Amino acid sequence: MAHCDIELRLEDCARQSRRTGECALRENDLIYCFLAAARGPYGYALGKDGSDKIGKSRNQRWFRARRHQSPELPEEAITNTKDKVRLLATAYAACAAAMLGWGVAVQAQSDFPNRPVRMVNPYTPGGSVDLVGRALAAGLSEIWRQQVIMDNRPGAGTMIGTEIVVRAEPDGYTMLCTSSTVAILSSMYKNMRFDPARDLSAVALVAVSPFVLVVNASVPAKSVQELIVLAKAQPGQITGASSGVGTTNHLTLEMFKSAARIDVLHVPYKGGGPAISDLIGGQVKMHFNTPGTLLPHVKAGKLRALAITSPQRADFAPDLPTINESGIPGFEATVWYGVYGPKALPPRILQRWNDAINQYMKTPQAQAHWRRIDMIGGGGTSASFTDFHKRESERWGAVIKAARIEPQ
Repeated sequence: MAHCDIELRLEDCARQSRRTGECALRENDLIYCFLAAARGPYGYALGKDGSDKIGKSRNQRWFRARRHQSPELPEEAITNTKDKVRLLATAYAACAAAMLGWGVAVQAQSDFPNRPVRMVNPYTPGGSVDLVGRALAAGLSEIWRQQVIMDNRPGAGTMIGTEIVVRAEPDGYTMLCTSSTVAILSSMYKNMRFDPARDLSAVALVAVSPFVLVVNASVPAKSVQELIVLAKAQPGQITGASSGVGTTNHLTLEMFKSAARIDVLHVPYKGGGPAISDLIGGQVKMHFNTPGTLLPHVKAGKLRALAITSPQRADFAPDLPTINESGIPGFEATVWYGVYGPKALPPRILQRWNDAINQYMKTPQAQAHWRRIDMIGGGGTSASFTDFHKRESERWGAVIKAARIEPQ
């Protein structure tokens, strides 16, 4: 390794230190560079007069032994005094830059956030992620005294918005608020440019909810069994909307089709908002989504609720039967919502986010919001959410295989 390679190594360390907030220079890097600069790889030392003199001290013998044991030491001598001085200066400069970058990054982390924060929602406005994310954004804005903005970036089955966060600077200012679809993506798409489990940091679980099965008010079915009879009489003609290919309500629809042995035409949208709009307008006939997004339309008479996907009836809708008790035993499906960041998110920033989300969960505003939209609030550690993500990915991957859905 020549002196120019050493300089590149030092410069890379400095850049990495500024980016991650952790000093990338290791003790061996500095010892090696300083010794290489001051003595050269063959035991040369700078004399008092600036000339090269062969040293025979214990220190020089130690250095030559060190070179013999380490294949990483230079293979060419640095005999020019100016080159040695320049290399030594580069080592000092890189060390100073790294430590300065580390100090600035740590200061920025301790002050986080000191400017507006963006939470990317990979769905269109008006869906369940909006119900969860906008309430969370308002709560975090109050806790941090900094504005937290929801940024809707729909498309490609949530991959467009998700990839924005995967590629974002890992400084905590661009985060992802999404649904359990994030745990399904790897099983649904073959040629993804990222892997959620590998390229995202799971920060915290925010909320959990069952689905409600609804139909357009014009559909004659008034129960799950009547819907099944209708679908069997009109194979492929009953249309079922989802928030997108591979989303949780799409897979719930596929589970329902498989369990009921019916043929329903799947119609994917770019989010729950447009799916519900077309459902109300009669362009599609049935849909699974959260109680908070559907029950207001049910109460207004625009939609008809047939069942809920939880194991037991819900307190907020005690007259609504479960699909399990409606003739499809063992049927259960839930959707959850969480916050993620880029993979290289510094631990201090990740913990700041996790602490703030848990703090919000304990507020009366959050608890009232979850009751209002018929969800259960989340919380917990980043580690527990990471484990939960892994289990959910395995569970929905099995559903995809059982439904014989071909990855796209």
